[in-house]
Amino acid sequence: MEAPLAERIRPQQLEDYISQSHLVGPNGSLTQQISKGIIPSLIFWGPPGTGKTTLAQIIAQESKRPFYILSAINSGVKDIRDVIEKAKQSGGLFTAKNPILFIDEIHRFSKSQQDSLLAAVEKGWITLIGATTENPSFEVIPALLSRCQVYILNAFTKADLEALLHRAMKTDTYLATKNITLKETEALLRLSGGDGRKLLNIFELVINASSGDEIIITNDRVFELVQQNTVLYDKSGEQHYDIVSAFIKSIRGSDPNGAVYWLARMIEGGEDVKFIARRMLILSSEDIGNANPTAFIMANNTFQAVTTIGYPESRIILSQCAIYLATSPKSNASYMAIGNAQQLVKQTGDLPVPIHLRNAPTKLMKELGYGDDYKYSHDYANNFAEQEFLPDAVKETVLYNPGSNSRENSNREFLKNRWKDKYGY
Repeated sequence: MEAPLAERIRPQQLEDYISQSHLVGPNGSLTQQISKGIIPSLIFWGPPGTGKTTLAQIIAQESKRPFYILSAINSGVKDIRDVIEKAKQSGGLFTAKNPILFIDEIHRFSKSQQDSLLAAVEKGWITLIGATTENPSFEVIPALLSRCQVYILNAFTKADLEALLHRAMKTDTYLATKNITLKETEALLRLSGGDGRKLLNIFELVINASSGDEIIITNDRVFELVQQNTVLYDKSGEQHYDIVSAFIKSIRGSDPNGAVYWLARMIEGGEDVKFIARRMLILSSEDIGNANPTAFIMANNTFQAVTTIGYPESRIILSQCAIYLATSPKSNASYMAIGNAQQLVKQTGDLPVPIHLRNAPTKLMKELGYGDDYKYSHDYANNFAEQEFLPDAVKETVLYNPGSNSRENSNREFLKNRWKDKYGY
């Protein structure tokens, strides 16, 4: 059976690799390591179809190392130990023969499976390269994560995706026999969602479904064929991010019907319960926040509960939480506040802490006036004393604007009573 297009045109050398210039460009953080062949253990974190597997293979190829590949979906501890044993026979620490073990979807490995890698990584029997679509801080055990460098791969840009299409038409022997005209590419790019593999799968589907001497790619033709061939849900990446996006946006839009529909799509597709619960936990702070602080408690308890219980009963808990979040008042004020604050820090740099707010643990610091004129709030009426808490260069800057809901309206009144007209609340 002929390999898929994405596999047929997979680049074999770094110069053919598209995108991720921050890693493998002329000044990329991996470029020098690859050229010298001194490769640390790595975790590649990024969306599906961004070249994680390809980059690992190129690293092995260009550093002339043996390459072993395992998938966390169908490999166990025995498979890991077998590879490690082979690796121990072929080289040692910092040698050119030190093999690379690539583990796809490493976030799906259990703790015991990840534990089985520790000694091999630490002693240099293997160089581990793991690929994950999930935040490794959550999914990779700390002991293993501390032994790896984490590199983020970005979703392909429009230019990257278009370059990928043209490369496919030019280098694939089958496509080269076709008279293909890319009249419109918007549908291909939109449906790919930045996923290079998905783009090539859709492109190949359109080509194979077309007949005649000339194949003209139009948006209407692409949408027509994709709608006829769309699968229900693919947690490995095909509709993974589209479905969870619809789920989150339904909750944010206060539609419990949409929320439970997209939740059901994920459940029926076998989605990890922790993945779903984690997204709701983030949303409870980002989109609800102080409009209803109990939402965060509900989401956190949901995450803990489904981690313990699992399917099928977890579907009930997930549904309860999704409906609660969807029917809760919404506010992104906290989310906007930290964004505003981070932007201010980037613009103004490391401004000095006002002297009255500084800590004075030594006699010298006290003599220098650290902490002088600080007003201890509890010594004043209503536990409040007006004073400036921002650096002088940005004093009286408003970073938090309460949302328009009953609880945050109370917050606004509280701040107005405390600060009068100083911040315009």
